[in-house]
Amino acid sequence: MLRCRLLGHRFRFSSDGDTMRWQCVRGCGAGGTKSYPSAEDAQRYARAFDHEDSEDLGRRAPLVGLFPLRLYRALRMRRHKRASGPTR
Repeated sequence: MLRCRLLGHRFRFSSDGDTMRWQCVRGCGAGGTKSYPSAEDAQRYARAFDHEDSEDLGRRAPLVGLFPLRLYRALRMRRHKRASGPTR
C-alpha cells in the first residue's frame, strides 16, 4: 500500500494468551506474532508497544515547532566553528 510505503506502517498490538500479535491498521496486510514465556509477558509487551505518537503530543514538542530552534542552533554552531578557525 502506498500510504505505508510513504508514511510507514501503523501497527496495533494485542495479546492472546502467551502470543503477542500486531497488525497494520491501514489494511496492507503487514503483521506478525511472537510467543512469550507467559501470558502476562505477552500482555505487558503488547500494552507497551500499543501507543500512538500523537498521545505524547502535549508532553513533547512536534518537529515542526522545533524546526526554527534547530535551524537557529545549527547556524550558531556554524558561526562558532568559523570564528574559532582551524584547530591543530
